[in-house]
Amino acid sequence: MEKTNTKKLKCASHNTFKEWRPTTFEYEEEGIMVRVPNVPAWVCPEDGEASFTPEIVDEIIVTMRELLESAKRARKRRTVLTEYIVSVGENTV
Repeated sequence: MEKTNTKKLKCASHNTFKEWRPTTFEYEEEGIMVRVPNVPAWVCPEDGEASFTPEIVDEIIVTMRELLESAKRARKRRTVLTEYIVSVGENTV
């Protein structure tokens, strides 16, 4: 995972330096939970609080919109399938 910012960030709550590593981004809306694993971020080693770069935030916003739209359509169909795992790119299972 390439660092997009080499300047270390400090966690204000714990007064420790954050680590550049993958984390899981989670978002819930209208009873739909979306989890995106392996998102690069500056992460506090004490409590796991993540800080994302502006580029990552932009990508997360687009991804969340697309995934939520798909999930809402599936819910309207009243499908029995309620959990999905989607992988894109080189790190697919």
